[in-house]
Amino acid sequence: MTDESSRNAVGGIRPGLCSVTFRRLPAAEVARRAAGAGLEVIEWGADVHAPAAEPDTVRAVRQATDRYGMTCCSYGSYFRATRGELAGFPAVARAAVLLGAPRIRVWAGAAGSRSASPGERRETVRCLREAARIAAGHGLLLAPEFHGGTLTDTVASTARLLDEVGAENVRTYWQPPLDAPDEEALAGLAELADRVCAVHAFSWWPGNNRLPLGARSHLWTAALGLLAGRGVEALLEFVPGDDPEVLAREAAALRGFALPDGVGPNIVD
Repeated sequence: MTDESSRNAVGGIRPGLCSVTFRRLPAAEVARRAAGAGLEVIEWGADVHAPAAEPDTVRAVRQATDRYGMTCCSYGSYFRATRGELAGFPAVARAAVLLGAPRIRVWAGAAGSRSASPGERRETVRCLREAARIAAGHGLLLAPEFHGGTLTDTVASTARLLDEVGAENVRTYWQPPLDAPDEEALAGLAELADRVCAVHAFSWWPGNNRLPLGARSHLWTAALGLLAGRGVEALLEFVPGDDPEVLAREAAALRGFALPDGVGPNIVD
């Protein structure tokens, strides 16, 4: 482990990559580039790289992860906790086990917190509770993505949902809400911090305009400072232009923000 990696470990935040960032690349190339950029963990996506219905592919992804000295921190599923998808969740859990992932990322339903009916919310809670039970049987955690169009689209709805599910193995992701100013985003993170297991790290502003991570250095220095010492992973997602050539720069920025002294670089090129 490098000196800088050791400092990150002391800070309690492991820097990593969501494989969906580079959907066009083979899994082995994603792992190679992530390792070369000094990242430590990967969240493998179920959509392209590690489909739950293809166990041989999943095993090959696990082998590539190990080959490059990386760790799979989570399985990025697209399970939406709906009645129609619940029967397929055991296969998702088995794929996570094959990857060596301790956690499955899910989505909290198919409707946002303002548009979901009480019945839809109850059904999502029921499905998440059952998915959590299945995950626990495999020794896995479950965590919904903090995402628009789901029941985790606001801090208040996320906290309520976690309470409603009421499972010890369910936590949440966090990412900056679209168009939320830094202080507003950070205030929301502070409310959820004890329940956050990972963050998806990107700098969009305004709207979905993709900036280098360092363009919002205040946000990320403060956000990772809030989460230091909590065993959280910070996972790069959606780099500018989906360009693999910027990964080294983005990873360097992320590692800087994850340092325990809270001082990250101001890289905006």
